[in-house]
Amino acid sequence: MKKIFIAVLLILFAFTFNSFIKKQQRILVFSRTMGFHHKSIAAGNIAIQKLGMENGFAVDTTTDASFFSKKNLKKYNAVIFLSTTGDVLNDEQQKAFENYIQHGGGFAGIHAATDTEYDWPWYNKLVGAYFKSHPKQQNAVIHVTDTTFIATKNLPFEWKRWDEWYNFKSLQLDGLHILLTIDEKSYTGGENGDFHPMSWYHEFDGGRAFYTELGHTDEAFSEPFFLQHLLGGIKYAIGK
Repeated sequence: MKKIFIAVLLILFAFTFNSFIKKQQRILVFSRTMGFHHKSIAAGNIAIQKLGMENGFAVDTTTDASFFSKKNLKKYNAVIFLSTTGDVLNDEQQKAFENYIQHGGGFAGIHAATDTEYDWPWYNKLVGAYFKSHPKQQNAVIHVTDTTFIATKNLPFEWKRWDEWYNFKSLQLDGLHILLTIDEKSYTGGENGDFHPMSWYHEFDGGRAFYTELGHTDEAFSEPFFLQHLLGGIKYAIGK
């Protein structure tokens, strides 16, 4: 009887463990660069893997665009574009990614994700804007415009920090929920005026999308406030 009891316990444990593995959320971090390559990509990959270990989701990292197939993308709850630049997906891969979002997938873009796929209008709407230019790296003041959202609720209302600050073109403001803006009076080189968004999220084409302009430097990926911000955006993309 004791052996039977132990055998049943082992079966139950195996079933529970297998169920956990099947249900564990998984994200893909994509960091292919066909233009400028940010050195901070390496630090970003390490930081996101650490966030995954600490928060119960698995993380795959790649620069290989062949991951963007209809079959392969089904494995992921969210796809992160980590400072991608230029034309990173071919037509077939773009269609697979569109299909992924249309079936409820999630997207998070970090920093140069807006410096990506300028000839793909669907992507412009997904990510929310395109990169235009940036001044030299410097301190600036970020304002939190939503203090309740998962990616900003723990941030200081006025957040002074050092980064590379983008000016944007092709802003898709209709439907975007703005999370952060930058005070152009607090630094030199801003070109978007009094309302200069830096982070946002929205539901789009059946899925979810989050973007943050922050994250140019290695140091950002060890900064507690930035990591809280990034984790919140990833959780939104996953669908938590």
